[in-house]
Amino acid sequence: MSRKRYSTSFKTGNGLFSRESVNLASLYMELGDWNVVRDKVVSENLLQFRTQNTLKRFCSEVISRLKTLSFDELRLLVETNPREQRYLLWIALCRRYSFIADFAIEVLRERYISLKFNLNYEDFDSFFNSKSEWHPELDRVHPRTRASVRQVLFRILREADLLTVDNVINAAMLSPRLLEAMPRGKRRDLLFFPAFEADLRQVAQ
Repeated sequence: MSRKRYSTSFKTGNGLFSRESVNLASLYMELGDWNVVRDKVVSENLLQFRTQNTLKRFCSEVISRLKTLSFDELRLLVETNPREQRYLLWIALCRRYSFIADFAIEVLRERYISLKFNLNYEDFDSFFNSKSEWHPELDRVHPRTRASVRQVLFRILREADLLTVDNVINAAMLSPRLLEAMPRGKRRDLLFFPAFEADLRQVAQ
């Protein structure tokens, strides 16, 4: 059985990039073409990086995440409050990286609904080791890179308001309008969040 290859290149972004993502999404709503957005960001250095190579790399990373969102989700991203913006960017990350999606469902959410409200590096290591049996690309990840991936993922979880600084899982406060913005075929993506089934059903009503 074929499996989607895991990528850990999200560490390039080194975070959720909330402000930058909202700005680029707003540009896309205005220009309607991601290539035009990329050219404008690079030519005008809208992300304010010191070197062109860094600017191009980070711009490509942010756009690759935003491209996973539907038009309605992008519009909500631009118009809504900071909490929902972070939730939408978490959804985008999970769609972009199956490694993060599987971690979100199998570790983050599973621990929460099992009433284990803490999340530690050991949980990541256990997940990584178990997935290595089925994903040989993880076996080739250098220990230093693995530590960096772990650190960045935990930083992203905190920036998304899904984890406290003390590594306690925050319940996701999802709204009906977020669900309404999601394509019907993507409703399973709510499983990316630490929330009980009853809470998800209430959002869907």
